[in-house]
Amino acid sequence: MSKIEEVRAQMVAAMKNKDRERKETLSMLLAALKNKAIDKRADLTEAEENEVIKKEIKQTQETMDLAPADREDIKEECSKRLAVLKEFAPEEMSEEQIRAEISEVLNGLGITEPTGKDKGKIMKELMPRVKGRADGALVNRLVGELLK
Repeated sequence: MSKIEEVRAQMVAAMKNKDRERKETLSMLLAALKNKAIDKRADLTEAEENEVIKKEIKQTQETMDLAPADREDIKEECSKRLAVLKEFAPEEMSEEQIRAEISEVLNGLGITEPTGKDKGKIMKELMPRVKGRADGALVNRLVGELLK
């Protein structure tokens, strides 16, 4: 079952339950997924669907962060939207899982004592393996710690 079908089913359930806020969030997510599929002119892969969901989460988080302190209504609405959106987000990798991927990449490249010069090679090999499942800034920090 694709994310579009899953979101559509959840939206129908929200309409039946008369949960207007959840329905609106799901409608927004469904529109974003459909627009991406239309732009691509083909069905989305799971990675592309996850990318759209993460983008929506990031935009909602930014809206919440940039809202003025006295606008509790905006912050509350954004936190409810985030709760709904995170239901569909892929599970993030833990630091331990990322460290395990880093060691696999190091073994694959035959690097025993990584230096700053090796960072480009390591990241080039590592990022496609963790894309969509790990935060790039966290991966960069962990690789940086390893090089010190």
